[in-house]
Amino acid sequence: MENNREFGRAVAVQVTVMSASRLKGSRTDSCLSFVRVEFNGCVLGDSQKLEVPVDKDVVYNFSCNFECSEVAHTLDDVAHKPVILTVLEILPKEKKQKEEKTAALGQASVDLLPLLRGQCNFSSTVLLHAVSGSPADVALREDGIKVQSTLDVTVSVSEPLLSDAQRSDSNVLMVTVETAYSVPEVWNPSCTPPSSFVAALQMPVSATKEQILSFSNGVLKTGGEKEPLPRPKKWPLGPLLAPGAEVIQGLYIDAEPKDMDHGDLTDIEDKNFRADAECNQKRVSWDTARRCLIDAGGVASLSHKIVQCRFWPVEIMKVTQTVPVKGAKPSKDKMGEEEIQISFHGVVYIDLVPLLYPGVRRIHGVYRIYPFYEADLLNKTQRTHSVLKEYIRAAPLPGRARANSSVSSIKAFQTKNMENQRGNNETFKKPDSQGKPAQAEIVSGQEQQVNTEGEMYADSRSYIIIDISVEKPLVPKRPPEELAKRVMELVPPRPPLPRRPAGAERAVEEYQTQIASVTAQLLDQYQQMFVSGGKALNPVLQEQRKQQLLGELNCSGKYFAYKEQMKYSVVRIVREKMLRTEAFSDPEQLQAFLSQLYVFLVDEMHAALNKTLSVDPQESQAETSLSCVQLKHFAKEAELNSDYQLAEHYYQECLIQERSDASHWFDYGAFHMLTADYLKAEECFQQALSIEQTHTPSLLMCGILADMNRRFEDAETFFERATSVEPKSVVAWTVFGLFSQSQENSIQAEMAFREANKQLISSLQKDMASESELTTETQSGQENVQKEDGCIKKTGDADKDAVREEERPQKKLESKQQMSSSSVYMETVWFLLRSHALQMAQRALASELLSPEKDISLYNLALAQLQMLRGDPDSAESSLKEALTDNFQNPDIWALWGHLHYLRADYTQAQSCYERTLDLVLDTSHTHSVFLRLGTIYLQDGEYEKAKSVFLRACKHSPSCLTWLRLGIAYYRLEELTEAEEALTEANVLNNRNAEVWAYLSLVCLQTGRKLEAEQSYKYAIKMNLPAESLLQEIHDLQSRVGFGNPCF
Repeated sequence: MENNREFGRAVAVQVTVMSASRLKGSRTDSCLSFVRVEFNGCVLGDSQKLEVPVDKDVVYNFSCNFECSEVAHTLDDVAHKPVILTVLEILPKEKKQKEEKTAALGQASVDLLPLLRGQCNFSSTVLLHAVSGSPADVALREDGIKVQSTLDVTVSVSEPLLSDAQRSDSNVLMVTVETAYSVPEVWNPSCTPPSSFVAALQMPVSATKEQILSFSNGVLKTGGEKEPLPRPKKWPLGPLLAPGAEVIQGLYIDAEPKDMDHGDLTDIEDKNFRADAECNQKRVSWDTARRCLIDAGGVASLSHKIVQCRFWPVEIMKVTQTVPVKGAKPSKDKMGEEEIQISFHGVVYIDLVPLLYPGVRRIHGVYRIYPFYEADLLNKTQRTHSVLKEYIRAAPLPGRARANSSVSSIKAFQTKNMENQRGNNETFKKPDSQGKPAQAEIVSGQEQQVNTEGEMYADSRSYIIIDISVEKPLVPKRPPEELAKRVMELVPPRPPLPRRPAGAERAVEEYQTQIASVTAQLLDQYQQMFVSGGKALNPVLQEQRKQQLLGELNCSGKYFAYKEQMKYSVVRIVREKMLRTEAFSDPEQLQAFLSQLYVFLVDEMHAALNKTLSVDPQESQAETSLSCVQLKHFAKEAELNSDYQLAEHYYQECLIQERSDASHWFDYGAFHMLTADYLKAEECFQQALSIEQTHTPSLLMCGILADMNRRFEDAETFFERATSVEPKSVVAWTVFGLFSQSQENSIQAEMAFREANKQLISSLQKDMASESELTTETQSGQENVQKEDGCIKKTGDADKDAVREEERPQKKLESKQQMSSSSVYMETVWFLLRSHALQMAQRALASELLSPEKDISLYNLALAQLQMLRGDPDSAESSLKEALTDNFQNPDIWALWGHLHYLRADYTQAQSCYERTLDLVLDTSHTHSVFLRLGTIYLQDGEYEKAKSVFLRACKHSPSCLTWLRLGIAYYRLEELTEAEEALTEANVLNNRNAEVWAYLSLVCLQTGRKLEAEQSYKYAIKMNLPAESLLQEIHDLQSRVGFGNPCF
């Protein structure tokens, strides 16, 4: 390498052919053979001639070497050229034959790439491919006997070809040109003279040098069947003596990746065209891989060139072999121009930017072939010359011919007298969107011509499959372990809970078990001493029996036995529960501790005795506890009513129940995002991460808050970690892309958006399948609800199930909404709006607005939600009007339109919008809020029957304290007092601190003449600070009329 190693420094590479096995020669008893070693067109040497019986291995033990330097056999030659081993047989002499005749038995190739990976020696067993017409080939064709011969080879160097620093900074790039399909119809495989096809591109190998990578062995094939998969890749050599020797051992062209999204013709509508072209139409096959070694300067130059211009040209042409005119001696200066002309000059523009994505080592794509025009080349790639023209001029120069060998020399091109010979002046055209060139301006005053032959590529929709890979990513990607460590440093994980509570609980349970055991023994002892007839004893007789029992226990030693039985459990309580393991030095502390221990032991003894000696065990009535699902539902309802204090109370109740659940902390943090308390929100998200370091939503929100606080490095870490934890998350990749876009890292943003789109497309089918299953479940649930129409459910499990049923259709509707949008930005917007990350949501909406396939109605709907969250109702109204203009059947738009009118106290318009929402075929994702607010409007207008109907549906769909309360109010106003009391009782169970519930319960009790309950309910209503003065006055009026209910009378 020019920048890293001393010029002229040579390293000897020694190749040793150890032995050959299962050789088959022309004779049946023995085989006289030798092996020839070649590299880079030069014969390195021949081994000695050995005659060995056919059933024995031939031990050549032949060594030869070549010098790897910057002058002769370069490192790039080592990268892309193999050592060719040819085994030749010396045929028996015939009569009057003076010279020995030889025949090639087979050829093998040895890959030298391990030398570039730092190995100083390696051994390999390579296949010896039979030469056509050899005895092994004849036996296979005629007798069907396959003789698989092998060669054992060792390659070694005295020192590594590359130092550790050079190997770390350099890279090996491999370009594989596979097959070109749908080629022009005028190409005929059976035409004479035969044609070959050449592809070429230029790659930087150092900071100042570029290497032309040529693929000159393209073969035209007829259609009729698909190319086999997998099929081996070939060396970029000319035809060898043995078919199969040109194969690179261990490298194959596999099936096209399912998630391939590079290049052209990747849309769904192009699948049928490609399927037909790859099966029935003509194609040109190369299947050739060309490696090149790039040093540190070349890697930097390649990355810089890709950033400057993302498209990389690969030129293609057709070469017809012609026989030169006898006697003609072209001059050296005109040799290239006269004998070689470029026909069917096409070009492929490969987008190499994906190679700059972090961690990407390969791009495999289908690329359209366009007619070659220098104007297009300049515009797209900023290159001013044709690679093929340079290659043609350089190919015939003296000194480039190879030494004679058994390997056929590779000639770049052969002479051809082309029809319609062109001058130096060419016409340049630009391709339009269909690949057709358009007229361009005259460049430098030269007359321009149309590339007629190249136009056939566009007419035929020709395309080629090319694979480009690098051994190491051009842009390294931080490994998941490093990201996890960095996140752990930013948000340390919470240590596991100590084991003491579990040990203390077991100690108390063991103590109570010992109490029960001793109690049983005492009862047995008592029954043995005193046979009671079941009569009540007077106190004097009870005391006598007590003294006798104690005396018996002391005299028999059972008291001491019972004490020893209890001792171990008491010691465990002292250690596990009281956490005392050391002796007391202060007597006062000892006495205080003993008093505390005595009280605790007595209390636990009473608890154990109550369990053991209970005659009629009462049925334990467990308190009705609200699940976290219900608590979150009530919190969202409180947020809807702008009662943030009550919402925070519900979130805290949820955390009290399950403090170690990361999702609860995330919801609590989203609540603080709503109230714009970003400091507390970040604390909540970090607490969620401390509990679960892989909680993706919390990682995203921590990154968003870090971005808002301008801690960009931390934000990038959180976003990268989120994509590493959940690589199939569309939201994670999109948020990462939006962040990279704001940081003006266009390549990283493009990579993230590309990955998000790929994941979205792959998940659409799964979502549709799960949606069909969800529809079946929902329909069965609706049938059960219809059977109970008009009935009031009780609380407990029924309410919990109803809340879960509410979440299912909401998730279904959200998935429908997201699937209908078919945009990664809109799917991300819904998440950001639910999390109240308004700044990032605005970025996502801006990107959606620039998207060519945006759904304008969903965009305006999301924009209206964003504007309402920001307190801008006028702008929201304008956005909703545009959304309704585009799609007036979306229930979410009508629901949000109703909310806007409701917040403006325009209840007539709100009622109209809500009724329109419920009348549509599809359900809205805001069903609960629509029920709640529409029913409230009916109550205010005195339409109690409509209110009752709406709140009945709300209680079945998503029960809460407010739905039961307002259902009870509707029943009360309709004078259905029994149903009203039941509904209010359900509301009271869900929230016993609602003053309005107690007030209406007091009214019901006053109406039904229950004095005590009326007074009790009234007290609680006053205690809970009943805010409604009109309702309080109504209670006072009724109390005055019935004459009771107010304890102040």
